Amino acid sequence: MPVGGNDELKQTNEIGMAIPLLEAVDISDKTLTADALLTQRKLADYLLSRNAHYVFTVKGNQPSMKEDLRLLFEGRAEPDFCEPTELDHGRIVQRRIWTSTALNGYLPFPGVGQVFVIERHVTEKTTKKTSIDVVYGITSHRPETANAAQLLAYNRGHWSVESSHYVLDWNWDEDRCRICSGHGPENTTALRRFANGIIQSRSRDSVSATIQRLGRNVRMVFDYLRMTTNSRSRLLPARTATC
Repeated sequence: MPVGGNDELKQTNEIGMAIPLLEAVDISDKTLTADALLTQRKLADYLLSRNAHYVFTVKGNQPSMKEDLRLLFEGRAEPDFCEPTELDHGRIVQRRIWTSTALNGYLPFPGVGQVFVIERHVTEKTTKKTSIDVVYGITSHRPETANAAQLLAYNRGHWSVESSHYVLDWNWDEDRCRICSGHGPENTTALRRFANGIIQSRSRDSVSATIQRLGRNVRMVFDYLRMTTNSRSRLLPARTATC
């Protein structure tokens, strides 16, 4: 499915923010992971020029590449690596990965060293309901620098970081935000992250529940941020005692 105008603009904004941030970081010999939005030739070229590796997810914004990977792995046999089954929040989870170098000289993407597909089998312990999630990906790593187990670990590590984005999207509906010009995206994301940090450091409740509680009473927001006389006065004895 072709990428629409708004999606193209969002991709451009994401790349435009990512590269300047990376300029200040030593990424030589490091491996950077990204979700489908950042699976772009421009970012791949940049990482390779900095002597870094990439592990990218391939989804609908790269339809031709995704179809090539689907066809390659369509008749897959035994996986190249299979994680031990684990129990996670009442679910039995197992991950498998298949890798290949067959498309290295075929895909029109910079520096492809391997392609892979990951299956995540999930069984609900109580209902016994089973689901299978399939994720395709590409990487600049060749088998000599990252085997199947390492690629699966890179993918899992990426989504552990993405959980912080999940908090932003779930509580602030970030992915539906229509702000997309100038410094608007960076500023609004910074404000959301600041708000999440404040809530997580001061609240015993979840971010979602705290937002709902504060949203019902604007005065509580100022108390929460210690911006009112009453809220500040409650801190004075403790401060005096530690001086």
